[in-house]
Amino acid sequence: MAGGTGGHVFPGLAVAEVLRERTVLVIWMGTHQGIEAQVVPKAGIDMEWISIAGLRGRGLTAWLSAPFLVCFAVCQALRVLLKSKPVAVLGLGGFVSAPGGLAAWLIGRPLLIHEQNAVAGTANRLLSRFANKVFEAFPNSFPDGVETELVGNPVRRSMAELPSPRERLSKRQARPRVLVLGGSQGAHVLNKALPIAFSSLPSDIRPEIWHQAGKDFNKVEAAYAEVSIEAKVEDFVNDIARAYGWADLVVCRAGALTISELSVVGIGALLVPYAHAVDDHQVKNADHFIARGAGIVVPESELRSGRLEKELELLLSDRERLVELAENAWDQSALHAAKRLADACLELGGAHHE
Repeated sequence: MAGGTGGHVFPGLAVAEVLRERTVLVIWMGTHQGIEAQVVPKAGIDMEWISIAGLRGRGLTAWLSAPFLVCFAVCQALRVLLKSKPVAVLGLGGFVSAPGGLAAWLIGRPLLIHEQNAVAGTANRLLSRFANKVFEAFPNSFPDGVETELVGNPVRRSMAELPSPRERLSKRQARPRVLVLGGSQGAHVLNKALPIAFSSLPSDIRPEIWHQAGKDFNKVEAAYAEVSIEAKVEDFVNDIARAYGWADLVVCRAGALTISELSVVGIGALLVPYAHAVDDHQVKNADHFIARGAGIVVPESELRSGRLEKELELLLSDRERLVELAENAWDQSALHAAKRLADACLELGGAHHE
């Protein structure tokens, strides 16, 4: 179970990849509204659908109707579980996990949950009271009293196949390459700010640009053309490992999955945490990355102050600094997270099955 954004869904796909290699049948519970509706079927995984949506930031009517909607979603999840008879249920957050996890608890199926962010989300905080195992990517993401196991974030195996940071970056002499990532939904503020910022840079350090812009990609293409800058602009990057391997620097949000991928690959970043993230978790995610000397943070509030242009100029004019950031970022411990979660599912599921 995982839904909503790529930050929940792609770690789930990484675990599913390991399980399917062991000939385990994986069934995914999700919604038609989240990114899982597009990417999970493409991975060849069967989906079961329930109807649920997040409540934070929504109006009074949504909150008043919430008990009925949650009860309906739990009933849908119960139907899915009773039909599919899983030996274990793994939840990776997003609003779909709450009714699915409650349904698993109600029928006595082993429940495991994983939190990707530095601060646990609402669904995982709720399910931590019932789960048989609670895993986290960052230390102390759950309230005191919750027994957790620190494993990092599951990432796709293709990340491990890239050369080390120094092997990739040290011999490059051409223009620097910048990968702009706005998350699975695209980040409007980055889409607006980056074409202007790149156009202000001195011509000798103006980079090659690969920009993932989400639904704004047509507008972003036009924005680059307006300032006479060539850029590869896409709505979604399908082969993210290849994109990371291409880049010298990443400009991105501070989602937990992105931070983990940057670490596994080994690449420095200019982070712009989403200012309205629940519990300010993107700032806390960024703190872990920056503490290793792997990048810098530019708050959203300072994007128009000239600081973004200044930081880009300092980074792109110093290739050795880019290599240093990448080496500081490099931490491949998360490569084992998917295997550890898969092992735990099979261990608990085997005990239940017996």
